[in-house]
Amino acid sequence: MKYVNHEQLAAHVREKGQGGLTAGIIAADNEHTLEAVLDAVGKGYIQAVLFGNSRRIKEMLSDLDASAGDFEIVDADTPEEAARQAGTAARDGRVQFLMKGGIPTPQMFRALFDAEIQFRIGRLITHVAFVQAPFYHKLLVVTDVAITVYPTLEQKASILNNAVSTMLAMGFDKPKVAALAASEEVSPKIIESVEARELQKMSRDGRIGNCIVEGPLSLDIALDPDSAGLKNVESQVAGDADLLLVPNIAAGNILIKSLRVCAKGRIAGLVVGGSVPIALSSRAAASSDKFLPLVLAAAAVPDSGGTS
Repeated sequence: MKYVNHEQLAAHVREKGQGGLTAGIIAADNEHTLEAVLDAVGKGYIQAVLFGNSRRIKEMLSDLDASAGDFEIVDADTPEEAARQAGTAARDGRVQFLMKGGIPTPQMFRALFDAEIQFRIGRLITHVAFVQAPFYHKLLVVTDVAITVYPTLEQKASILNNAVSTMLAMGFDKPKVAALAASEEVSPKIIESVEARELQKMSRDGRIGNCIVEGPLSLDIALDPDSAGLKNVESQVAGDADLLLVPNIAAGNILIKSLRVCAKGRIAGLVVGGSVPIALSSRAAASSDKFLPLVLAAAAVPDSGGTS
């Protein structure tokens, strides 16, 4: 399926009957986090278990005119302990995905990466961002803009496999992937161009499956069919990319912030590659910005009960 906006993807959660999936909310004693959870639960997208300071959670729920009795609340002395408890619940199948609340991201990962939690399943942990921008004709996915700093060629293949498997679980059609570089020309002086071409070869010989990878492609060619036409680039991906693979975290960070600030894009981020998806947003984000990743994380849980 081709999704034009986040709302279509959110509707897919209901269509798949995923309203019964349960989110583990890490450090839920955060007002905007609870607002997002109440919205998602109230609209029938998900169920939720709240991990954190139970006294503060109950007080916040009361302030939001919600009943603490409607939720399972698991008390934790610290945000890191909340992350451990939520990770354990995911390990044991009591929750199917996680959401980062009022906890710093490094602290959350430190807890989840404990061997007893079994969050790591032998895959690279990566980030995918789902972008709805006014200038583009469908949702655009960008990876990895938040976790892998300078990925090797092998890591780029893993980043792609994570993103593609997540998109397919969400119901996307076979993704068209643009491996980005400064231009469509391969130059030994520009390592990302060489690796982009190698990723294209890996896709064509089946080492990267379930997607069409082309590269190197510049950003304008990946997203703008007129630019591709003017440059005489014949491509299945040009002007119609579903997924952008950035060469490193700096390029990804600049791109994603440009899409948000300059292009007025709405962005929802997930962490994938672990035992369950994680809805990831800033602790300071508004409730509406936390709602989208939460619902999208539900969409990323495969029907089979496997990992994203």
